[in-house]
Amino acid sequence: MNKTCFAVWTSTAIAVTLLLSGCQALTGYQQIDKAESAKVWTGTIKPIADEVNIACVGTYHCEIVKIDRTMIISPETHRPMNATMLVAMNDARENNKTRTGTKHSQAAVTMDMTPLIHNNAIKIVPLSASAMPNLINYYARVKPAKREVHVNFYPENNLGYVERFAMIHDFASPGTYQLRAYQKKSGQSSGSLLDSASPEPLCVELYQGNTVQRRFCKQIGTEHQGEFVETGSVKAASVPSKVKVKAKV
Repeated sequence: MNKTCFAVWTSTAIAVTLLLSGCQALTGYQQIDKAESAKVWTGTIKPIADEVNIACVGTYHCEIVKIDRTMIISPETHRPMNATMLVAMNDARENNKTRTGTKHSQAAVTMDMTPLIHNNAIKIVPLSASAMPNLINYYARVKPAKREVHVNFYPENNLGYVERFAMIHDFASPGTYQLRAYQKKSGQSSGSLLDSASPEPLCVELYQGNTVQRRFCKQIGTEHQGEFVETGSVKAASVPSKVKVKAKV
């Protein structure tokens, strides 16, 4: 009798454990689904004291694939590899119901921007809709440190054509860093790939705030053909302080 009761209790405990773990995993990926179905994302990068924001822009779509040894965005699914890294999102519709008294409110989310608690923590924030249908642009939040960053750029409206970029950089100062891709043209410093179809070499500039810190360009006709090589000199350049990533339809 006791053995029978023990067996039943054990089976029930295992079932409850599996159910809870399944609910936690589902809840995490529901966060991603909520981001994909939302009408508005953060829209702008939101700086947090003592943190580094890393974003990529300039092509039809781009993804931070890996930071150090941590996978960030899957190059296959184009979604966060680990749902727990996605910032917690709260549905703002309930608040709208309370204020307006209507059930027909815009689908919106508010982001939990609680500061990171340790140096190895990474958070992923949905930034905006991508220029590619059904994809999202994300940016990453990390603590200041020397890091290896891998980014996939998509210069054309085609997921089959990807340019893979990797860089090691000391993100020593908190703030916003952007990896901006463009096509290098003779007599032209830079230009958006969305407005150009010429097969010119791809370059990537690292901006810290509004200033270019480093520049990398793909080499053509050299022993480093097809590789991104850092150029020897970078002229300071500025961009608007409030950066918004907009999808081009």
